[in-house]
This record gives sequence, C-alpha cells and structure tokens, in this order.
Amino acid sequence: MSKINKILACVDFSDYSLMTLEYAVGIAKGTDMQIVVFNVINQRDIYGIEKVSIFFPESFNIEKYIEDVKKDRYEKIKAIIKENFFDEISRMTIKIDRGIPFDVILKEIETEEIDLVVMSNKGRGNLSRVLFGSVAEKVFRHSPVPVVSVRDKNKFKRGNDNI
Repeated sequence: MSKINKILACVDFSDYSLMTLEYAVGIAKGTDMQIVVFNVINQRDIYGIEKVSIFFPESFNIEKYIEDVKKDRYEKIKAIIKENFFDEISRMTIKIDRGIPFDVILKEIETEEIDLVVMSNKGRGNLSRVLFGSVAEKVFRHSPVPVVSVRDKNKFKRGNDNI
C-alpha cells in the first residue's frame, strides 16, 4: 500500500461538506498528511449566467462574477475550517476551480499528486443526478487513487425508507 501524503476533500456546501472535512481530518490526524479542501464552480451554472448576461452586456462581467464567487466560496470554506478545525489549519489549503465537477476533480488529483479523495455521494440535488449523473459516481469510476465515500449513517441505515 502506498503512503498517503495528500488528501483531496471535495466540498460543495451541501449538508455533507462538514462531514467530509471531519473524515479527511480524522484520516490525517496524527500524521503529516496535507489536506486540499476543494470546491468546483459548476460550468453548468456559469453557462446559465452567461446566457442572462447577453441581455445586460454593459452591466455584467462574467469573469468578475466568477472571481466574486471564488472569493465568496474561499471565505466560506475558511470560516468552516476556522470554526471546526482550528488546530488543523496548518495542514489545510483551499482551492476553488471552475468547470465540469468530476472532470476538474480528476484533473486536480493529477495536478496536486493526491493520494486519497474524500467526498460525499449525496450533494446539492437529486434531480441533477438523474439528468446529468452523479459527480461522485464518475469520480469513483475514473479516479486513479482510492476514494472514500462519506455517508450519513442515520440516513443510510438498513430499513430506512427515506433513501
């Protein structure tokens, strides 16, 4: 088994994001592992904004919008880390990118030389999963490194009809 040096913790601001970070920190505890906290601005959302901006070209700059979203997400992640994982700040870096989420995550694995991915398999919306496929499912299928699936054991226990 290879030594794990770097973990990619994928957060999407769903209810599972804090749990994803807890697992990543738990895995890294007592080691010198680094954690890259990663978020992707979905290209689908950017396309939607671009379509709207056609009607307001002089008052809407798409690149500024993306930079503002990146800053906002960076600050939110920083606040989550500060509030919940203050003792682990030195091992964590935050990265925000844009694109097709599963594709960007797979590229980040290579770019950052990631050894392990931690992500939830339930994210922002079930409708988008039906229409576009699960980001986690695509990462699980194509990742060159192990992927840990974070789940809420209360929602996924046997006999639970809420699934």
